[in-house]
Amino acid sequence: MDLSEQILDFGKRARQAARALGKLGSDQKNAALRAMADEVIASGAAILTANEKDLARAQANALSGAMIDRLTLSAPRLGKIAAGIRQVAALPDPVGQVLRKWTQPNGIEISKVRVPIGVIGIIYESRPNVTSDAAVLCTKTGNATILRGGSESIHSNIAIAEALQRGGAVAGLPPDSILLIPETDREAVRHMAEMDRYIDLIIPRGGHALIEAVVRHARMPVIKHAHGVCIIYVDRAADLEMATEIIVNAKTQRPAVCNAAETVLVHRAVAPAFFEKLAPRLAEKNVALRADGAAFSQLAALDYRPLTSATEADWSTEYLDFILAIKVVDSPNEAIEHIERYGSHHSDCIVTRDAELGERFLREIDSATVYWNASTRFTDGGEFGFGAEIGISTGKLHARGPMGLEELTTYKYVIRGHGQVRG
Repeated sequence: MDLSEQILDFGKRARQAARALGKLGSDQKNAALRAMADEVIASGAAILTANEKDLARAQANALSGAMIDRLTLSAPRLGKIAAGIRQVAALPDPVGQVLRKWTQPNGIEISKVRVPIGVIGIIYESRPNVTSDAAVLCTKTGNATILRGGSESIHSNIAIAEALQRGGAVAGLPPDSILLIPETDREAVRHMAEMDRYIDLIIPRGGHALIEAVVRHARMPVIKHAHGVCIIYVDRAADLEMATEIIVNAKTQRPAVCNAAETVLVHRAVAPAFFEKLAPRLAEKNVALRADGAAFSQLAALDYRPLTSATEADWSTEYLDFILAIKVVDSPNEAIEHIERYGSHHSDCIVTRDAELGERFLREIDSATVYWNASTRFTDGGEFGFGAEIGISTGKLHARGPMGLEELTTYKYVIRGHGQVRG
């Protein structure tokens, strides 16, 4: 069958699976998840062999070191994937939770109850661990899922999905609960986005072009995992040692992820002293700096390399690499305006000992996650106690920030009557 027929078949099968999944209790779903974790470990050798094929292709295509890091799997990383699955199994099941219950004057009893969404399509790039995160969170919430990964990690994605399917089958998970499209043809994105008869929600995770393609074609609701231009403002009242540690962590721990810092704003009053502390730490990591005029002159005086002048485009660029834009500002107001103009409303941070200003920043910055004296790298479902995440939404409806179990449910109203009729 051709690609459109294959994806249509996936949609029909997933819809049937979703009906069966919705009938499973928490104990059954948790048993399936634990079996999936066991199978990921048992299939470790096969998964790593598949990953080697993706890495060889990435190296042949001269992908950046940061991008290759995103693709790389290892025994410890597989261990973390399995541990994440078990953590999700141990979390409370939101399905069936009564959000509100009340009785009308006519005696009708009304309950607002969490239920699965149904079939969720996930379109993503690069990171093979997303295959597990997405499938596991959907399973826990009683949703069938159709996965479409990028070409960079296709062999790894298939191997992980097959392990999850085998583990789930052993524990009695309905067939076709987890489906992965084995083709990387870009037309698959359009076919999924137009299949509103079978897919209830679609979540794209990747670059701007991918997200725009999904939004352009989608006939169902879309929750965007948009790009992360994360910005850190170092205030004049900052602890400069703390600010240095936060920025080094946020930029260099894993630069190819969406919660890595991409821009640093520094109050003019502390810029010279701060650059003396920050520059050698970033130089150790070979971070290329793109600086505005004031920052450039001060960093050049410290003989920082590589150093180039920032362009207008740098302030809104998600580098996903060892590159950092840096700018000197005159006030917190200027920093806040810069974040509003250039940021992506993903994760933004202020470093300051001024409690009043810290609270003001938390109130006024309209981002999915806002930090005071902590690294933006904590924007992660696991770090928030969600076990894993299906993405980080920078929108406002219906989910925002790291999307865990609750964000993969909707609700319905359940009404119990005693023969009431409306007059």
